[in-house]
Amino acid sequence: MKRIAIFASGSGTNAQKIIEHFTDKSDIKVSLVLSNNKDAYVLERASALKVPVYVFDRQIFYESEQVHDILQDAGVDFIVLAGFLWLVPKNILRSWQGRIINIHPALLPKFGGKGMYGDKVHQAVIEAGESETGISIHYVNEKYDEGEIIFQQRFNVLPGDTPENIAERIHQLEHKHYPLVIEKLLREQRRVN
Repeated sequence: MKRIAIFASGSGTNAQKIIEHFTDKSDIKVSLVLSNNKDAYVLERASALKVPVYVFDRQIFYESEQVHDILQDAGVDFIVLAGFLWLVPKNILRSWQGRIINIHPALLPKFGGKGMYGDKVHQAVIEAGESETGISIHYVNEKYDEGEIIFQQRFNVLPGDTPENIAERIHQLEHKHYPLVIEKLLREQRRVN
């Protein structure tokens, strides 16, 4: 059994789609959802789907081994960031090297980095006059959005597009592709191990 932990800071639509995707799989499951925001709606989504949740603050995350130990105690094999806005600390990066991924709502390496999330990304894409945008799924390292890109899916930016309608199309791509990419990576990992 491969166990996934999801880190999320907000609403949690991606987390929900990932949990639902693996609900009927016998060999992969989401075993934990962690958040740095005690008011994040992702906690309600996870609880409703019977996935344990854990909330932590900045001090716990960066100045203790607590989150690392919780992941280890839960037997987590793979970590997925889904709208999680903090850098992952070195102790977790080391222990799960090559097994932490993130999704970004733009075509990296463009429009990534600290502070580039949600509608800020889509606004920047429009202001730059980009002809296309999309999603990037990438490995996580010690810098925002700079890990090796695993998967990208793109679409055209249309005249009159707003951050809101770009976000809608981005969410459709995220919900369709993120669970499938996670499953593919885990199945490939199993073949290697």
